[in-house]
Amino acid sequence: MKKTSKKISRKLKWGLLIAALLVVIVTLLYPTKSYVEMPGTTEPLGKMVEVEGKKDKHEGDFFLTTVQIARANLATIIYSHFNSFTTIYSEEEMTGGLNDEQFNQVNQYYMETAQNTAIYQAFKLANRPYQLKYEGVYVLSIAKNSTFKGDLELADTVTAINGKRFDSSTAMIDYVSQQKVGDPVTISYTRMDGSKHTSTGKYIKLSNGKTGIGIGLVDHTEVVTDPKVTINAGSIGGPSAGMMFTLEIYSQLTGKDLRNGREIAGTGTIEHDGTIGQIGGVDKKVATASKEGAQVFMVPDSGTKKESSNNYLAAKAAAKKLKTNMKIIPVKTIQDALDYLEK
Repeated sequence: MKKTSKKISRKLKWGLLIAALLVVIVTLLYPTKSYVEMPGTTEPLGKMVEVEGKKDKHEGDFFLTTVQIARANLATIIYSHFNSFTTIYSEEEMTGGLNDEQFNQVNQYYMETAQNTAIYQAFKLANRPYQLKYEGVYVLSIAKNSTFKGDLELADTVTAINGKRFDSSTAMIDYVSQQKVGDPVTISYTRMDGSKHTSTGKYIKLSNGKTGIGIGLVDHTEVVTDPKVTINAGSIGGPSAGMMFTLEIYSQLTGKDLRNGREIAGTGTIEHDGTIGQIGGVDKKVATASKEGAQVFMVPDSGTKKESSNNYLAAKAAAKKLKTNMKIIPVKTIQDALDYLEK
């Protein structure tokens, strides 16, 4: 009887130990409401960008850089305290109150816009003909009192109001502002998957006192070019690859050897006036580019003296921590980037 009791006691101890370990593991790995941001990947653009009838035969590559974003758990929160290239953000800080689907839709919009603007800039810089085609307005926000709140989704494109199409968002806003609050209105819109929809609601009074349908908007334009440019970035979202897309398209379009055999990574948005805009997570992007062997990292320079508001200063600080030999190159415009590459 004593031997049997000892065996039961040992089994019980092992069972309790295993149960305790499972509780610890589940606790460490169970997702929280926070997000973790860490270094992502460094992706060659030659495989993503294709200018019809052109081929980049020069040595070296242009690379975009990414950050990895995921739901944080206790393990990653603890890890972040020991790794300066891992940051924890609250749900509000990361998504601005959007759910996962909305967050992804907005990032898809930013990626599409970055690609479109990059094509426009590359053809403009190369003095090649292009046409800006107005498609409608992107939906960037939906007011709580909008009668289309249950129908419209973020990143939809509103193409017509009451069957009327417009040449600009200004013309669309002018038309809507002249209508009467409470009157019925029918809108036509297109989803990012290409599906077309129509919904009917009512005009509402906006916070500025004018008549509207209750959406935040920005122009949706498409650049039509010859030769045609195709960009396939897969699941990568956001606007931060704009500068690097522009450089890759311009290189293929003109046939110029901008890299001179170098592996050139970078980050930064591209604006319609050629300005290179600030981005988030620049330290993580420096880390992934350095790890993958990039020799040059091009980064936005806002001109301010604060690391928190100047990607260039933050990138230099990250490079110093990493003790990397990768050159950190500040740029304020796309022309700055070309001037550096062509000298």
